[in-house]
Amino acid sequence: MPAVAIPGSKSITARALFLAAAADGVTTLVRPLRSDDTEGFAEGLTRLGYRVGRTPDTWQVDGRPEGPAVPEADVYCRDGATTARFLPTLAAAGHGTFRFDASEQMRRRPLLPLSRALRDLGVDLRHEQAEGHHPLTVRAAGVEGGEVVLDAGQSSQYLTALLLLGPLTRTGLRIRVTDLVSVPYVEITIAMMRAFGVEVTREGNVFAVPPGGYRATTYAIEPDASTASYFFAAAAVTPGAEVTVPGLGTGALQGDLGFVDVLRRMGADVSVTPAGTTVRGTGELRGLTVNMRDISDTMPTLAAIAPFADGPVRIEDVANTRVKECDRLEACAENLRRLGVPVAVGPDWIEIRPGAGAGEGAEIKTYGDHRIVMSFAVTGLRVPGISFDDPGCVRKTFPGFHEAFAALRRDIGQ
Repeated sequence: MPAVAIPGSKSITARALFLAAAADGVTTLVRPLRSDDTEGFAEGLTRLGYRVGRTPDTWQVDGRPEGPAVPEADVYCRDGATTARFLPTLAAAGHGTFRFDASEQMRRRPLLPLSRALRDLGVDLRHEQAEGHHPLTVRAAGVEGGEVVLDAGQSSQYLTALLLLGPLTRTGLRIRVTDLVSVPYVEITIAMMRAFGVEVTREGNVFAVPPGGYRATTYAIEPDASTASYFFAAAAVTPGAEVTVPGLGTGALQGDLGFVDVLRRMGADVSVTPAGTTVRGTGELRGLTVNMRDISDTMPTLAAIAPFADGPVRIEDVANTRVKECDRLEACAENLRRLGVPVAVGPDWIEIRPGAGAGEGAEIKTYGDHRIVMSFAVTGLRVPGISFDDPGCVRKTFPGFHEAFAALRRDIGQ
């Protein structure tokens, strides 16, 4: 039974870096994810004057509750959405002039609801080119606090950024949310803030965050549940194969572990214990209709194994996947069609129908999106001849993915 060592969670590592930078004292992060996104976040903190010390298994961050140590900085956020959304928010709580830019891919991704909320709180934030997109400049003078209205229907990261900011304001924050996607990611944020000494309260659609700052701590990063989905899916499509991910079990913070419940509904054997999660392929993969609003990062994983189900697979309520690293609904549809699979797609849904397709390989168009590569690598377990136009874009979250997946392939006899 292969036990797969999955790298640390990207979402948790990014939040932990923000919390560590904002906390009073020195925080040690244990087993953080080391990838292009998280290295970019750490590099951004360094540009803002925070000290980040790194060993192979831990990062140590000297917190600065008062904000960045430098009066001005130019920060490049690479492809990282958490970096591009969280760091300007962190900088706003300090004092100085801080400019942020990002890759072309990240420049296309939206920021406007967060920008508007920060401006409503009195932050001097200016977009240099397209309104609501990078590059931007923050002229920071601290944040007083108060009540703000936020639309987080495109990305829960907007709400997470404001929640993280709350304890750094002078009077605290009340955030009234009009729409919200990916709720489990907000629950991760709230649980992690608690670990750093802050209790968020929620009444309906209002989140209240007290002032007073964060306390430094030692924080262990759990394995990335979104990344684990590819390995769980590999077991599900391979009769008799079994994959265990230790450290990702009943106490896990990440909602994306809920992907294994989808695999269970399709016919896989699933066991979740405090020590980890195991998925075993039974030779059965049933079609289904599933709402993936709360676990939308795993939508491409399900789309990639859908051709092997015995009936149609319909994935609903995933409009937000159109504004990720690429338009993931269209990217999945395009690549499945390249493999000869019948697909229909709508504004917030995709339906994949089993048919005569997926019998021979094709080059997968990745759109520079790590999740498209990792998802269709699973398809490649059953379809020979699949290749990728940009296999290296997995460095965003899992630089060693291809080696780890090849090892799994050997272990399960594929």
